[in-house]
Amino acid sequence: MPLLRITVTEGSAALHGSSAPLLSALRDALAEDAGPITVMVHGFRYQPGRAGNCPHETLFAREPRTTRRIVGWPRHLGLRGQAGEGLGISFGWPARGTVWQAFEQADLAGRALATLLSDIRTLAPERPIHAIGHSMGARVILRAIRDSDPETLRRVILLAGAEFEETAKICLTSPAGLHTQVLNVTSRENDVFDFMLEHLIPAPGKRSKMLGHAAGGSLSTPNMVTLQLDDANSLQALRRAGFRIAPAERRICHWSPYLRAGVFPLYRAFLSGQMPLVQLRATLPDTHTPRWSRLFPRPRPAHPVVLTAH
Repeated sequence: MPLLRITVTEGSAALHGSSAPLLSALRDALAEDAGPITVMVHGFRYQPGRAGNCPHETLFAREPRTTRRIVGWPRHLGLRGQAGEGLGISFGWPARGTVWQAFEQADLAGRALATLLSDIRTLAPERPIHAIGHSMGARVILRAIRDSDPETLRRVILLAGAEFEETAKICLTSPAGLHTQVLNVTSRENDVFDFMLEHLIPAPGKRSKMLGHAAGGSLSTPNMVTLQLDDANSLQALRRAGFRIAPAERRICHWSPYLRAGVFPLYRAFLSGQMPLVQLRATLPDTHTPRWSRLFPRPRPAHPVVLTAH
């Protein structure tokens, strides 16, 4: 299974660290394995080619240097280099600088990703294309969906998505968005990060919230299911379905959706179609805990004291 490294440079996708034509390399990589195409997109603070922050050498490497917040996505997604696994695409974009700069760059990277997806569809029109992105990587993917033709991206996983509900809804109700199945993974561990972005980034609406709160907000589409990863009822339901995901251990964590033990078997099952969206919807509870419920948990009511006569 080939793993193609692609980096957005000056608004366009190109081979990472090479001047060779992207289209030719893409054609060769697609011919090497006939399986599905899986695009992986990172979030804030990564920079292709920058030592220690290059996503191609860390998150999207099969054997990255192990650190506290790094796991190799390809290996955990089942992209281990064996025949039949398909093509893995490590999609890097300039996500350093200020949060405002990165948020703007994510939009530009999304447009570049849409062009790349169009090229893939031209070269391999029958091959399914999936994508998974963390934080602002979700914004990249959503923008790409909005700019793509229908049925371009088949399944998408958004991990702690750093995008506003209203913007996400525009993308997911676009002609391409309506044909894309989306697993929206959130957690109250991420509330602080969501709150900060809502107050730093100019919002599209007066009371706009991040995608992590979409289950109880304005975003409701038949092609998206939200999983609250720190909800005990959700984890219990998934355990009954055969997915044993470890419970949350921290009150604040932005990286939990890919660091938590047991999450990747679920992601693999969803992307492969073994756990379809309709089954996930039937498995997971409809309700989710509110914002700040993990950081400031409500005390359990004391058991009433019953007095008995002697």
